[in-house]
Amino acid sequence: MPNIKDIQEDIIDEFSMFDDWEERYQYMIDLGKTLPLIDAQYKTEDNIIKGCQSKVWVHGQLTDNKLEFTADSDAIITKGIIAILIRVFSNQAPQAIIEANTDFIDQIGLKEHLSPTRANGLVSMIKQIKMYAVAYQSQLN
Repeated sequence: MPNIKDIQEDIIDEFSMFDDWEERYQYMIDLGKTLPLIDAQYKTEDNIIKGCQSKVWVHGQLTDNKLEFTADSDAIITKGIIAILIRVFSNQAPQAIIEANTDFIDQIGLKEHLSPTRANGLVSMIKQIKMYAVAYQSQLN
């Protein structure tokens, strides 16, 4: 299983293949279509990311000491953003998620090409994923 840093490098490489942000947005929309969808039973208020202008649900569960994430959103760009994050952080150990940096987001230029509310939502998604990791890490100790 590739580690977080390797996956982030892959994403940076993929984004660098596109000449402009229109193509990158299209790529993100396509990524959103590959998102491992959250089970309907987890589409609850508890799993909604606070601070997003669109609805985003994220659910994490521990399997064999690795966190697996599923998600969904009612907006296509947001779905692409959470798909990127899930690709990076799903099937990783909680401690690795806690320690991971998210510089790759700046390296692909994502934050600067999002509206302020979407950029805030992105930060909230990362926080939520890390909170899952902290909660599950404490269960492992």
